[in-house]
Amino acid sequence: MAHIPDKPALEGLEQKWDSVWSERGTYLFDREAAKTRGRDGVYSVDTPPPTASGSLHIGHVFSFTHTDLKVRFERMRGKTVFYPMGWDDNGLPTERRVQNFYGVRCDPSLPYDPDFTPPFEGGDNKSSRAADQKPISRRNFIELCERLTVEDEKHFEALFRQLGLSVDWTQTYRTISDETIRTSQLAFVRNLERGEAYQALAPTLWDIDFRTAIAQAELEDREQQAAYHRIAFHRTDGGGDIHIETTRPELLAACVALVAHPDDERYQPFFGSTVRTPLFEVEVPVLAHPLAQQDKGSGIAMICTFGDVTDIVWWRELDLPNRTILGEDGRVTADVPEAIVTDAAKAAYAELVGKTVFSAKKRVVELLRESGELIGEPRPFSHVVKFYEKGDRPMEIVSTRQWYVRNGARDEALRDRLIELGAELSWHPDFMRVRYENWTNGLTGDWLVSRQRFFGVPIPVWYALDENGERDYERVLIPAEERLPVDPTVDVPAGYTADQRGVPGGFDGERDIFDTWATSSLTPQLAGGWERDPELWSLVAPFDVRPQGQDIIRTWLFSTMLRSALEDGRAPWRDAAISGFIVDPDRKKMSKSKGNVVTPADILAGHGTDAVRYWAASSRLGADAAFDPQNPTQVKIGRRLAIKVLNAAKFVLSFPVPEDAEITHALDASMLATLDQVVRDATRAYEAYDHARALEVTEAFFWTFCDDYLELVKERAYNQTDVGQASAALALRLALSTLLRLLAPVLAFAAEEAWSWFEDGSVHTASWPEPLGADGDPAVLVAASAALVGIRRAKTEAKASQKTPVATLVLRADDATIARLRLAEGDLRAVGRIEQLELLDGGSELVIDRIELAAQES
Repeated sequence: MAHIPDKPALEGLEQKWDSVWSERGTYLFDREAAKTRGRDGVYSVDTPPPTASGSLHIGHVFSFTHTDLKVRFERMRGKTVFYPMGWDDNGLPTERRVQNFYGVRCDPSLPYDPDFTPPFEGGDNKSSRAADQKPISRRNFIELCERLTVEDEKHFEALFRQLGLSVDWTQTYRTISDETIRTSQLAFVRNLERGEAYQALAPTLWDIDFRTAIAQAELEDREQQAAYHRIAFHRTDGGGDIHIETTRPELLAACVALVAHPDDERYQPFFGSTVRTPLFEVEVPVLAHPLAQQDKGSGIAMICTFGDVTDIVWWRELDLPNRTILGEDGRVTADVPEAIVTDAAKAAYAELVGKTVFSAKKRVVELLRESGELIGEPRPFSHVVKFYEKGDRPMEIVSTRQWYVRNGARDEALRDRLIELGAELSWHPDFMRVRYENWTNGLTGDWLVSRQRFFGVPIPVWYALDENGERDYERVLIPAEERLPVDPTVDVPAGYTADQRGVPGGFDGERDIFDTWATSSLTPQLAGGWERDPELWSLVAPFDVRPQGQDIIRTWLFSTMLRSALEDGRAPWRDAAISGFIVDPDRKKMSKSKGNVVTPADILAGHGTDAVRYWAASSRLGADAAFDPQNPTQVKIGRRLAIKVLNAAKFVLSFPVPEDAEITHALDASMLATLDQVVRDATRAYEAYDHARALEVTEAFFWTFCDDYLELVKERAYNQTDVGQASAALALRLALSTLLRLLAPVLAFAAEEAWSWFEDGSVHTASWPEPLGADGDPAVLVAASAALVGIRRAKTEAKASQKTPVATLVLRADDATIARLRLAEGDLRAVGRIEQLELLDGGSELVIDRIELAAQES
């Protein structure tokens, strides 16, 4: 037990108690206790690993606090808590940050330089242009990624410690460690063996800046300016022209057909006929398909390989040729499509080679205008375009060979099983289930898991080379499980020697890496020791809860569910706790791309951690929360509450409790009976993942306790000669103990500080409060509080001090209320300084019938 300071303060509590918790191991996972209690005695958390690139934002504080509230509750309920922390190191955001921070870019053709020093450190996007970045080897680049992520993780851990997360910091993992690489590769090898993973050459959503394939889940819609270009296609039967309207004239050379709706009478006569493309003179068919929109443009569209995802659908379902003209750099390739045969057409194509999409569009429009095949002038408009969520330019579609994992898009049985597993989960809030189901039912293709990047988990395969030194994609070489982890660009497959790399008849290693979600989808396995620590896995899996944001249901939650379904045939958790968004004062979602993100360091330093935790705890799961850094009202309310907890605790502890003290006074019993109901309500709320409700009922009682009950009984508690003193002191102490435990999940530091003044050990490992079973009528406290409020109001209206004595007070109420007031009469007289108190029956509500102040009459 600690000394009670003369002036309790919040400042410094974070550093003080984080140090104590670390020293005592307050939040360590107790494996021996877990083994004794069994799986049902463990509460395990599949913690979201934040991307370790840059800085944390207020949204992290929001969602991680929500998780911590529940974790602290379960720990106090007697569960052995498994609460790890992961860091998501690999992926495109990390590479982009490294490029800008150090002024470098990766060039795999360059040799490793063991003495390399980056051009600078701490870049603030000044090296974002590739031309300004120094090319370095892949190994040098990965070393810089490792160096920067380790530093970022240190900053992240420091902030999370300041936030008071009750994480077991000995249970951490990184998504790029050797153990993680082994786990990720092992899961994929098993996917391959079961036929769940495959490779295919297909149209691929491609980001031309990151130079990598992008999965469907990573797309977002953005409004873009565009223009309709009306273009004449020439009927090959000499019957005139068919006009189409397109926003992508630069893809004319890739046109493979025109398409209209089968019910469109305007074009029904032309189905089955052919037309010639303008400029490039390629004969293409006119076809029917129900996806064509009769009311869009001229009602007939050109199919190009590939302008958008609808082109891919038409291309597949109508069995059309592939005339891709865009390369992986987003520029027109030098390879002229075989269908372009005339000299004039080849000359037109030559003018486009090497141009960007923008420049090619401009030149094609000029050529169409010169040829007379552009009808009128382009019509500007705005429309929604697909972007990679972290990209700056619209997605393109190129044909590449990629790795995929089956996700139910083309497997009805697997899709139904994923929906079934989602239905087995308890969702908090429940309506988030619909987002998962909509995403699962709306999938249009299998999960693309390969990326053409450098810092990540290598895809663990090699390819046998034929007699010409070309990859034989039918002879994929897979490592044995005991060899994992492997790096195919360095390691050699079984049966080969290192000097056979890259030579005819030899082998070639896969250079692609996994998409970061292909590793993050295994966070339960990574944290829980799957295929590494069977005992731990049996104690924590399936996990109790997956906490996360609503925006990554489609990516992280779905992909984790998929991997668990494929590997174990079960859901990876029992509950899903989904936090809402943080929005700015204009109700716009906070995001880095919008530039309205608030970093939490200044808020935590300026107002204190408990104040910020209070703000987060005030919002229910799934509900968006507004945050105004200029006027954080809820944060200020939280700080006031935390300070009041310290001051109230100091005040309560000033009253000694006799050893033989018992609750003998009706008002004390009433207060404790009221508190019993608060305990029941808060417990039910936490059990249902409704931390906001738990805080709401606890806070409401706490202020009644401080403003009314404390005032009503303080005179009795001070008076050692009063027969009711022991009852008041005991009631105060019991209430303080209960309230500190109820508030501990939210006010982690203030509650711990106050607890240390009169109890041994940590409040966070103390037992969660149970109802005391007080034999009292809660209405006594209600009646006494209402009378006290009335007395205060009367003195205020009379412009008298609250210390002014009351010569006479007449209260009138119904019989039951009067009876309850008689039980608290002594306390009312003392606190109100009432010389003569009359309680009269009659009336439906409590009113002051008459009050006479000693100094003046009202």
